[in-house]
Amino acid sequence: MKMNDFLNQVDNENVLVIGDVMIDAYLWGAVNRISPEAPVPIVTVTKRENRLGGAANVGLNLKSLGANPIICSVIGSDDGGDIILDLMEESQMTSVGLILSKKRKTTKKTRVLSNGQQLLRVDDEITYQIAKDLEDSLIERIEHLIHERSIGAIIFEDYDKGVITKRLIDSVVELAKANKIIVAADPKKNQYDDYHDIDLFKPNFKEFVEGSKQDFFRGDTESIFKYAKQIISEKDFKNVMVTLSDLGVFITDGKVFHLIPAEYRQIADVSGAGDSVISIATLLLLNGYSIKTIADISNKAGGIVCEKVGVVPIEIEDLLAEINSELD
Repeated sequence: MKMNDFLNQVDNENVLVIGDVMIDAYLWGAVNRISPEAPVPIVTVTKRENRLGGAANVGLNLKSLGANPIICSVIGSDDGGDIILDLMEESQMTSVGLILSKKRKTTKKTRVLSNGQQLLRVDDEITYQIAKDLEDSLIERIEHLIHERSIGAIIFEDYDKGVITKRLIDSVVELAKANKIIVAADPKKNQYDDYHDIDLFKPNFKEFVEGSKQDFFRGDTESIFKYAKQIISEKDFKNVMVTLSDLGVFITDGKVFHLIPAEYRQIADVSGAGDSVISIATLLLLNGYSIKTIADISNKAGGIVCEKVGVVPIEIEDLLAEINSELD
């Protein structure tokens, strides 16, 4: 099957994306001198830009691939929340899954760049978990969407900003099992151990090592396989995929594993690569592709995004240009 056939399969597939939504803000400018106040560069700002980040960037990736993302999150009832809503409308994504609250602050990551290089990042956020009433509202909203719309897959996109809780995970997994919906998770440290009954669990290597509570290096494939099999057994996972940065992507179903080496690229920025990986991997899994194919295509997608500056979704034309072989 060709890549175009896969894209036809996922056209308008409804996917819930649950997790932390944020603004990725950029200040672009020129550096011509050093500050007399401190040994730091002075950036003369020439351009300002806001982009959708976090779980919303996963939504953008799904949208680019032809699916229909529904972002489920809690954001601030503030200026940042207004920016999120405007950006989602511009991107033609529904905001029906968003809950706005005066109790929360919309996360904003501001990056200062000059000549294509990041000089500084400023994070404006709160990271404590959402209050129980907001947790109740979000679970109720997700349940309503599952019953109202035909949902093919659910993605947990966790950035440790407080939206994803153990109770949320338990409730959504129960709903997914009852409605035969596949579930993928891109975890972070705080809720790492709370995930269970996941069809595709995708930590990066750092998260995988911390979650395994072991000490091994990225090239130690046997150890990665050992501890992946362990969490598959303990947590009732079906597949584990570990992104290994410049070493590529590891994937296993607990019986066999595949290691897909990274391709040589001119890396500009690794931000957002994981968002592209979890998006296309989930859609491939939903449509029954082999775990080797899932790892291979996801590896390419993540690499393509790394060639771009800033957090950006995968461009389907770039992906099609690289994939000419049959998918199995």
